[in-house]
This record gives sequence, structure tokens and C-alpha cells, in this order.
Amino acid sequence: MNIVIKNGHIVDPSQKIDGIGDMVIEDGKIKEIISHKSKVKSQQKNPPTPPFTKGGSGGIKDLELRTINAEGRVVIPGLIDMHAHLREPGFEYKETIKTGTAAAVRGGFTTVCCMPNTYPVNDNASVTEFIIRKAAREGLCTVYPIGAITKGQKGEELAEMGAMRNEGCIAFSDDGYPVMNSLMMRRAFEYSKSFGVPIISHCEDLTLSEGGVMNEGLLSVTLGLKGIPSEAEKIIVYRDIMLAELTGGKLHVAHVSTEGSVELIRDAKKRGTPVTAETCPHYFSLTEDAVRDYDTNAKVNPPLRTKRDIDAVKEGLQDGTIDVIATDHAPHHRDEKLKEFDLAPSGISGLDTALSLSIRLVEEGVLTMSQLIEKMALNPSRILGLPLYGLKGMLRPGADADIIIIDMKKEVRIEASKFVSKGKNTPFDGWMLKGIPVVTISRGRIYEWQ
Repeated sequence: MNIVIKNGHIVDPSQKIDGIGDMVIEDGKIKEIISHKSKVKSQQKNPPTPPFTKGGSGGIKDLELRTINAEGRVVIPGLIDMHAHLREPGFEYKETIKTGTAAAVRGGFTTVCCMPNTYPVNDNASVTEFIIRKAAREGLCTVYPIGAITKGQKGEELAEMGAMRNEGCIAFSDDGYPVMNSLMMRRAFEYSKSFGVPIISHCEDLTLSEGGVMNEGLLSVTLGLKGIPSEAEKIIVYRDIMLAELTGGKLHVAHVSTEGSVELIRDAKKRGTPVTAETCPHYFSLTEDAVRDYDTNAKVNPPLRTKRDIDAVKEGLQDGTIDVIATDHAPHHRDEKLKEFDLAPSGISGLDTALSLSIRLVEEGVLTMSQLIEKMALNPSRILGLPLYGLKGMLRPGADADIIIIDMKKEVRIEASKFVSKGKNTPFDGWMLKGIPVVTISRGRIYEWQ
């Protein structure tokens, strides 16, 4: 199907486009953008002519044309989640590649990068190949695997990074576990450097966080729960920055949650360290107060912090210290989250709500819409090298037709029971949010909702 999107407010920071226009999609690729203001076309070189023909002659086949009226709506590149847990293989009762990518498409994500803490762990080419094959067969959007840094995520021996890279892994991480052995982490940076891919670090000093289930402070004492000090994150952030400077390897800091981490990353960037960073919607939307009633749906790792930390994270997003907003989508079965707070697993099911929660940053004046798209589409694409895989995260002619259309005025009440994901675990149930994807085009395939 060939598609024309008309009268939409097109925003694409990769081309500095921010205005009303039309977009033409042909054979699953963006063919051209026509600005209403300038009437200037951004067009693919040597495009096929004529682009759309009904009942044509001269060997030109009939093409089905679909027109979408996007008047009053925002048209942006499909979002890229560079940190999600799709659970398959091994934990299909929590999520599958099929259900996870369905949730992604519903939430406006057309590319998902899945972490390796599956069963078996994605620490070898066979598991990588399984994920890619399964995603090609059942996925509703593009899926890129992230391979484990160490075998079994145990931090003891490097995984088969070269073989996994050749099979399709685009980064390496032991997410969920830090690599506590500094020499092992050094070797990971040195090895990954030869592939030009980032190491995504879960920054947690286990000797400080051991047994902790929430932020350390007065509230943790009041609730009788063991706390995790912010220094548990900051210490490993600092160590990995030092290792990145030593080796020249690319460091990407996952799920930044503390003021101290933001400051360390900001200073490292000023020194020219090859470091990027991400945070997640819950780290700029919720404080530790969300667990006051022992709500396990608000239990995450790293834990929710303080208002001061939220302010620092927002400032880091605003000044570019934090490059990416990722979901850390972590679906769990309902029965697991019904356990006592100490025993329940950490994680929030985030694909269904991440965009709308992040749009609140635009409403608050923290980010512009263009800057938000940079954090959720363009920057992840650049960090992971996805332009090499089909121009992801941008609306340039020739790029994959990964596009979302957002109704910025539409307001909905979050109902966890209606999540597309298998995981209904969210602390945002009942929240009223604005900015809803109404159309997602993933690789030229249209998904739309009322």
C-alpha cells in the first residue's frame, strides 16, 4: 500500500522540519515531504515515476493508495525504545515478542531494542538468531537484540560478543545486573570498541544496594523497608566513566535516577568522554512517595528517588546531559506483583504510557516537541547506529516508513487492564494523560485507533 499523509504538523529534528505539510510513502519508504509554507519538496533522488498510478499502462502495476488526513495532529518519526524487556525466550508468561511489539506499536514505538535477561540469556549467537527470527515472523515492529556482556550475566566471563554482533546484536548490556569486576568491564569496553557499539551499563554497586527495595531515606525507615542509597548508582557511573575514558569505548548509562549521576555525566561530557545516558518516564514523573502504601507496581530498580532528583533529571534532559528517554519496559505477571513488597520483582510495564508521560515535559516547558523527538527517536538511532539499518528515527526521504500521528488534544484515562502488553503492572493506573498516538505506521503497515 502507498500512503499519503495530508495536512499534518510534521516535526522532524533530523531535517529541522516543524510545520504543516504532506508526506508521501511508497513501498514502505518515505518518498517525499511537501511543506505547505514553502512548497519545497524534500524528495528521494531519482524517484520512481509516476509514484501512484491506477489502471496505468507501460508496465506500471496498479497500486493501492491510502490517504490519511492528519489535520490538527502532529506527525513525527516512529519512536525507538533502546531499553525494553520482551521476556522471550523463557518468560513468555510475562510477555512475548508478539505482545510486546503490539504494545510498542500502540504506544507509538516502531523500533524496540530488547535486553538480554531472557532464559536462556542472550549471551550467544543462537539466542540472538532465535530472537531475530521470531521478531521477523511475529513482531509488529522492528526488533533489535542487545546481547549480554558476560556469560549468563554472571560477570565472570565475557560472552560471545563477536558472534552475537555478527548475528545482529546492536549493543551489549548485563542490564538487571552490574558488571562488578572492573577488569571485566574494561575488557568489555575494549572488545566492543572494535565493533563500534556501545556498552549499556546498569550502574549499581551491589555491596551498597544488597537487600534494598526502595530509596534510602526517612520514608524507607518509616516503612521499615531496606533502602538503596543514591551512591550505589553514582559509584558505578563514575567507575564506568573512568573506564570509558581509559579505553575509548562507548558508554551508555541506563536508567539514570539520581542528581549525582546527572552531575557526573555532565562533567564527563564536558571533558569529551564518549558517554551518553538515558532516563525513563517514572524517574521524572514519580517520587519515592509512590511506594508509601507498599504499592509494588511502583517498585523499580533503580528505585524512585526524591523531588530533588526529579528536578535534576529534568534539568539533565533540558541541557542535553541525558540524551534519551527509554521505557525500561519490564512486564511481570500479576501474581508476582501481588507478593509482599520485599519479595515482589522490580519493574513497570512502560510501552503503553511512555509517550504520553513524556509529552508532559513539553506541556511543562522542559522540552520542545522537537527536543522530545530527539530524546525518543533521533538520539537512540544515532547512539545505536540505526541509520545503517534503514534510517530509523527520522523522516528523511528513503527512510523506513516508521511514523506516528499524535492527537495532542486528546485526553484519556490510563486503564492498566486495557494495556496491550501482558504486563499490567503500572503505578500510573487512573492517571489522565494528553497526547495519544492515533495512527502508527510501522514499516509501511498502518495501525490506527479511535
